[in-house]
Amino acid sequence: MNVFYNKQGVGDVLLIQLTLDKPEKIHTEQFGDVTLIKNEQREIAGFNLFQASSYVDVQAAQQPVEVSEALVTALQNALEKNGVSYTLEVDLTPKFIVGYVESKEKHPNADKLNVCQVAVGDETLQIVCGAPNVEVGQKVVVAKVGAVMPSGMVIRDAELRGVPSSGMICSAKELALPDAPAEKGILVLPEDAQTGTPFEMKV
Repeated sequence: MNVFYNKQGVGDVLLIQLTLDKPEKIHTEQFGDVTLIKNEQREIAGFNLFQASSYVDVQAAQQPVEVSEALVTALQNALEKNGVSYTLEVDLTPKFIVGYVESKEKHPNADKLNVCQVAVGDETLQIVCGAPNVEVGQKVVVAKVGAVMPSGMVIRDAELRGVPSSGMICSAKELALPDAPAEKGILVLPEDAQTGTPFEMKV
């Protein structure tokens, strides 16, 4: 689940995205302050919560909004108050993780891309990476599928030149870190960074 709030641009409305895929055609249903957004199969893909500040503490809301257990509970209560019978099932695991590059192979169909196997704790992800400085043995920042980058881009499973890729190895610029170098390349973390732990973005 991804949540967005922009009071100046949209008003006092929370935009909640429940699926990564954007429906080609949408259907909407109104329940009080809740507008359900459904896909072609009439499955709920997201919803908009109007008068959001009366349901959720949005005083310190950033863009995108951090999804927490408290926020999910507040949204579930808002749905119920507006007569929507739907249970939110949300993955609250961190989406920005310290990864370890276990292997790197040249992409079979692209000279400037590498296919990396990156350990992120309890799983290993295959990530296609175009950074010139990626190397085996590095500790890196991985944006897992479902992560929302500071630019607003949502990380999805992808296929790059015929090779599946799950996640992204991030640069300091992509993470909007202060004093990010202008040169193209991923952010390499200190060797003592713990693989599988959340990466805290301090801006």
